[in-house]
Amino acid sequence: MNANNVDKAAEAPAAAGIGAVIAREWFLAVSLVTCAIFLLFGDTLFGGLSNYLTLALLFAWLFAVVVGSALGVVRHAEAISERLGEPYGTLVLTLSITAIEVMSITAVMLHGEHNPTLVRDTLFSVVMILMGGMIGLSLLLGAIRYREQAINLQGANAYLGVIVPLAVLSLVLPDFTSSTDGPTLSLVQKIMVGGIAGGLYVTFLLIQTGRHRSYFTQPDIVEDSEERTHGPLLLHLAMLVAYILPVVLLVEQLARPIDYVIETLGAPQMVGGVMVAILVATPEGIGGVKAALRNQLQTSVNVFLGSVLATIGLTVPIMLVLAQMLGLDLVLGLQSSNLVLLLLVLVVNIITFSSGRTNLLQGAVHLLLFVAFLILLFEG
Repeated sequence: MNANNVDKAAEAPAAAGIGAVIAREWFLAVSLVTCAIFLLFGDTLFGGLSNYLTLALLFAWLFAVVVGSALGVVRHAEAISERLGEPYGTLVLTLSITAIEVMSITAVMLHGEHNPTLVRDTLFSVVMILMGGMIGLSLLLGAIRYREQAINLQGANAYLGVIVPLAVLSLVLPDFTSSTDGPTLSLVQKIMVGGIAGGLYVTFLLIQTGRHRSYFTQPDIVEDSEERTHGPLLLHLAMLVAYILPVVLLVEQLARPIDYVIETLGAPQMVGGVMVAILVATPEGIGGVKAALRNQLQTSVNVFLGSVLATIGLTVPIMLVLAQMLGLDLVLGLQSSNLVLLLLVLVVNIITFSSGRTNLLQGAVHLLLFVAFLILLFEG
C-alpha cells in the first residue's frame, strides 16, 4: 500500500465522523439562519403583526426554533450526564435551562411595557407545568407500562424540603408583608429572600454532589437497551454552548409578538410567564418523560424537581439583583386561585413522594391539577 492510500484510509474515518456530526446537528444551522434573518430583517417582519396570520406564523417560527435549540441543549446535557453520572449530568442540565430562563425573563421584561409580574408568573407556571403536568404525565405513563415504579425516597424528600420553603418565601410571603404596598418586598426583605434562596440552593448542591450523592440515584438496577451516541465530552460541551447562543438572540425577538398579544390584543398578563415557562419546561419535560418510560423514574424526579429548585433558588436572587440594578419593580406574591393552586400542588407532591413507590392514581391527580391551572389561567 502506497503513502497516498494510507493517508486516504486515515482521513476516511475522520471525514465520516465530521459528516455524522453535521448530519446530527442540522438544527443548529436552522437556528443560526433564523438568527441572521431576524437580526437583519426583524423590523420589517414585525411590521405586520396587526395581521393575525403574520403574527401566528412569526410566533410559531420563533417559538419552534427556540424550543428546538433548547432541545439541543438537553440532548447534549444528557450525553454529558452519561459521561459524568448522576447527579452531575442533571446539574449541568438544570443550570443550562436556568440560564435560558433568566435570559428569557430579562428580555421580555425589558421589551415593550414593563411587566412587573413576569417573574412571579414564570416561577408559578414552571412549578405547575413540572410538578403538576410533567410529573403527572411521567407517573401515568410509567404506571401504564410498569404498574408501579421505584424512587429514592431520600432524594425526593431532599428536593421537596428545599422547594417548599423557597416557593412559600418567594410567592406567598409577599402577600402578607406590610412594609410595602401590594404583594411586593422591601429592599431588606429582598436581600433576605434572595440570600435564603441562594444559600439553600448552594447547600443543596453540596449534599447532592457530595456526601449524600446516593440519595439521587435510581434505587433499582434497570436494564437500558436504548442506543445512545457517545462523543467526546468537550464536543458535547461545545455544542451545548452553541445551542444556547441562538436562544439568547431569538428570545428577545420572541418577546415582540408576546408583548403584542398582551398589550394590544388584551391577553392575560400571565400569558408571558406561561410562554417563558413552556420554553424552560418543554425540553426537560421530554427528557423526564422518556426516563420514566425507561423505568428510571428517579432520573425524572431529579430533572423535574431539580429544575423547579434551580428555577426558584437561582432565578429569584438573580432577578432580584437585576431588578434592583435596572430600577424595575417586581410583584412576587400570588393572588386568589393561583395561591391556592400553588399550595395544593406542593402538598400533593409531598404526599406522592412520601413512599418509595408510585402508581397511576398519583399521576392522574397531578395531571388534573395541571388541567385546573390551564382553565384558571383564563377563568381565574
